[in-house]
Amino acid sequence: MEWAALVTWVVTALFGFTMLSIYMSRGGPRQEQGIPARLLYGHFLLAAGGLVLWIVYLFTDSDALAWIAFVDLVVVAVGGWLMFGIWAKHRQRLAAGAHPGSGGVAAAGGGVPAEQAFPVWVIALHGFFAVATVLLVLLTALGVGGS
Repeated sequence: MEWAALVTWVVTALFGFTMLSIYMSRGGPRQEQGIPARLLYGHFLLAAGGLVLWIVYLFTDSDALAWIAFVDLVVVAVGGWLMFGIWAKHRQRLAAGAHPGSGGVAAAGGGVPAEQAFPVWVIALHGFFAVATVLLVLLTALGVGGS
């Protein structure tokens, strides 16, 4: 189960890195509205740090590391839900007809927040694999399916 968690974590990271790349290329760090850069970077760094911890866990089989990785993932998940809420709120406003410059969801320099360019299927798959990762890490930490 711990290896399945590694696989889902890496897949989640690949989708996350895709979104980070889009965010950066669309000027996300400079935007005044939308997902704050601190939140996105914190989410990314905590997730990457947790992945490194998980890899160390795989080689050491330390129960403490498994639990630390799980707690890390819970914090990462909270940040992910916050970002999803910001994305969804701005998406809903745009769908309702808020136009850039009208007090709606315009980002720095005009236009829409950078994260609105994320493909919905990438967001959905990132979330799906993230939930699977959290569950697999929890089950591993609990000793379910272990030897």
